[in-house]
Amino acid sequence: MISIGSSGDLSADRRYEWGRGALAAGDAEGARDLFAQALDCAPDWPAAWFGLAQALERLQRGEEARQAYAKTLALDPDDAQGAALALARLGAPPPAAAPRAYVQTLFDQYAARFDTHLVQKLAYRGPEILCDALARVEADRRFGHVLDLGCGAGLFAAAISARADAITGVDLSPAMIEQARAKRLYARLAAAELTEFLAGEPADSADLAAAADVFVYMGDLAPVFAQVARVLRANSLFAFTCQSGPAQGFIVGEDLRFSHSDNYLRETARAHGFVVAELAAASTRRDRGVDVPGWAAVLRKAG
Repeated sequence: MISIGSSGDLSADRRYEWGRGALAAGDAEGARDLFAQALDCAPDWPAAWFGLAQALERLQRGEEARQAYAKTLALDPDDAQGAALALARLGAPPPAAAPRAYVQTLFDQYAARFDTHLVQKLAYRGPEILCDALARVEADRRFGHVLDLGCGAGLFAAAISARADAITGVDLSPAMIEQARAKRLYARLAAAELTEFLAGEPADSADLAAAADVFVYMGDLAPVFAQVARVLRANSLFAFTCQSGPAQGFIVGEDLRFSHSDNYLRETARAHGFVVAELAAASTRRDRGVDVPGWAAVLRKAG
């Protein structure tokens, strides 16, 4: 659960924090009661409505959970809690992407411990998997200009730097950008939504675009594929990882992340002028000790 500030009412804040603790300890009924008490004190606090929805969902009170998530979204249309994703998990149509406020808040809070938690706790290996896939496609190629999309703290830049002349990084989280800047691997960094950032880049200006575990926060990949195709030079490469799962299209999973089918990835690639050089099953991280299934892809812009 994302931590979202104060309600402005000390009694509500205390009950909310106790509710978070109860939920983390597996006491869904106790959490439900505490979040309800918090809402008695601060009835329009989105964070408490979201907590209540989570507790109701764990109690298998699905319709009440949907109503509480919908209330969260109505009170906070920017959706810093990710209520739209939770509603999609419960059967509502999935959004095109995770709410911008949700992703930025999540990673701003995560930035200081990102490298340690991701690599040591989740056994994250996305950059290494992408570099291995690129080596299989073009072992000796050097990349003049690399676009690191959703660069995070700079793990992919560290992995690809020996094969790159210049790396540009973009991430929605300003805190993550500062973590990346500290690595001194980038020629340029920008805190921006990646599709909007790409729209401002010159056409035919990059040799490689890479997105390591970025598309778990995006469902509809057509807009970003279109911009990547525009920005890449002919015969340049687009490498990315994502989660797998559905037989067709994309869905929001239990972890509030998007997963994509191989057919969806192939069709979207073909529609935007890419040739699939490699699309293979790969797991970039573990969750509760189990490998999370996914894809590693390398596409080539036709030229």
